[in-house]
Formats: sequence, structure tokens, C-alpha cells
Amino acid sequence: MSLSKPIMNLVASYLQNLYLNPIRTKAITSCVVGSAASVASQVVAGDSVRLDPVLAFGLYGLLFGGTIPHFFYDLVERLFPEEVVAFPLVKKLLFERLIFAPLMQAFSLYTLARFEGKNHSAATKQLYALYSTVLEANWKWMTLFQIINLAFVPPMLRVLFMNLVGFCWAMFLASKRRQMTQKKEDRKD
Repeated sequence: MSLSKPIMNLVASYLQNLYLNPIRTKAITSCVVGSAASVASQVVAGDSVRLDPVLAFGLYGLLFGGTIPHFFYDLVERLFPEEVVAFPLVKKLLFERLIFAPLMQAFSLYTLARFEGKNHSAATKQLYALYSTVLEANWKWMTLFQIINLAFVPPMLRVLFMNLVGFCWAMFLASKRRQMTQKKEDRKD
């Protein structure tokens, strides 16, 4: 019982900040989740923790991981209002899966590479090498979570829900990027 009060205070504080400063709160949450996922991915892989991917995922989350989805989910609610549009969930899901997800995956892969210090050419090469695999996995594994998100999660909490799901997704991305880097290093040897 004594542990529940601090947890409830934390949840209440988070919800208050989410209401008063939604973009900032979502950006900071995404930064923390992305950084934690990068650390977890490296630890699970048995690697020593490198700072550049942690900073890249954190910076990406802070600048884009909370803000872009915030505006996207707002746009989806305005484009496909429940009261007006027939089959709004289907339309929201198709819009997210066929337009937003492909663009966001490409943007994420390129931006993360740039934040890690890779030049444009190296970031583009990595994007081309990983994009189809990552997008296919996103469509395969994240569609169910997007259905749950769009159907049952209140709009204010959608970014948080996807950030929590995104923890595992960020680990997947980090592992794919690390595998590609390892293959390059193996070819050099």
C-alpha cells in the first residue's frame, strides 16, 4: 500500500503535465523511452553500452518521436471524426499504415544515422539497406498495436501507448542497425 501512493502521484503528475504541456511531455517521454531502449538493446546483445546510439535515440525522441506523432494523431482525429466518417477506424488505420508508417520509418532510419554522426551518404546507404526489412516488420508486428491504439486508447494517451510499444520497436531497430554495422566490419576484416 505504501508503494501505491508514490506511483499514483507520479501518474497524476504525468497526466497533469500531459494536459498542460502535451508536446513537451510527449517529447521528454519519447526521449527517455528511446534512450532506455537503446541501452537495453545493447545490454541484451551483450555489447558494452556505446553512447552515440543512446544519444541518437534520445535526441530523436526529444525532437521528433513525441512531436510528430502528437500532430499526426491530432490530424487523424480531424480527418476521420468518429461522428461523421463511415468506418473511421479502418480509414485511420489505413492512413497510418500506408502513408504515415512508411514515411516515418524512412525518416527515422535516416535521422538516427545522422544523429550518430554518419554523413549523408552513409545514412542514405543504411536507409536503403534496412528500409524494406524494417517497414515489413513494422507492418507485420505493429499493426495490431495500432488497431488497439486507434480503437481503445484516448487520443491524449496515444503517443504514450506507442512509446511504450516503441520501446521494443526501438530495440528491434537498434539490433537491425547493429547487425548491418557488424556485417560491414566483418567484410572489412
